[in-house]
Order: sequence, then C-alpha cells, then structure tokens
Amino acid sequence: MRFFKQFFVLIFLLTIEHSQAAGKFYTQQEFDTLLAEGKTLVVHIHADWCGTCKAQDIQINAAINSAEFKDVVFFEVDYDTQRKHVKFFNGKLQSTIIIFKAGKEIDRVVAERDASELQAFLKKSL
Repeated sequence: MRFFKQFFVLIFLLTIEHSQAAGKFYTQQEFDTLLAEGKTLVVHIHADWCGTCKAQDIQINAAINSAEFKDVVFFEVDYDTQRKHVKFFNGKLQSTIIIFKAGKEIDRVVAERDASELQAFLKKSL
C-alpha cells in the first residue's frame, strides 16, 4: 500500500511539473508541416530539472497567453527524452530557444534568464 501511495504522489508531482512547461509537445511531423506552411515557430529545448528553463518558461508562457503572439506556434523539445530532436536542432544545451520565420532559423539564444532580454528575443518572432 505504501508503494502505491508513493507512486501516485510521484505521478502527481511529475504531472504538475510538466503542466508548467511552455509550448506544445514537439513532433517532427508537425514542425515540418508548419515550417513548410511558413508559420512562425519558437522551439524551446527544455529540461524539467533546469532552473534556467523554468525561468524561460515564465516568459514563454506569457507570450503564449498574449494576443500579440497569437500567430506564433511554440514547441517544447524535452532535452532528456527527445535527444534525436535536440541533435536535429544542434542544441548543445537545454535552455536553448530558437525562432523560425519564413521557413528558416532567424535567431537563437542559449541560457538567457533575464526577463527583459527574453521578452525582446521573443518579439523577434513577430
């Protein structure tokens, strides 16, 4: 019985942690489709254990919830479980954010924590 209680507590905590993530779960197929359509995309290479990623999530979630960014699609790539995709983006570190416009990468930032810098960076997607 104790095992099951601990198991459910762990699942609950993992669910809470993931619910604070910023962006859609990344799939190569959806990314490729939207990129080919010329959509503006923001890709966040993220790790749940990363303090910088959590700081970035605050600004990314603010953008996601802002009408200003309504035409931008935000993806989250899990640094630990989606290694093939991390490599695809040449992501050397978690906490990498990449902007794609008109079918190509226009900019990226790594390990930025400053809120105003992140806001300015994300505005490049507009």
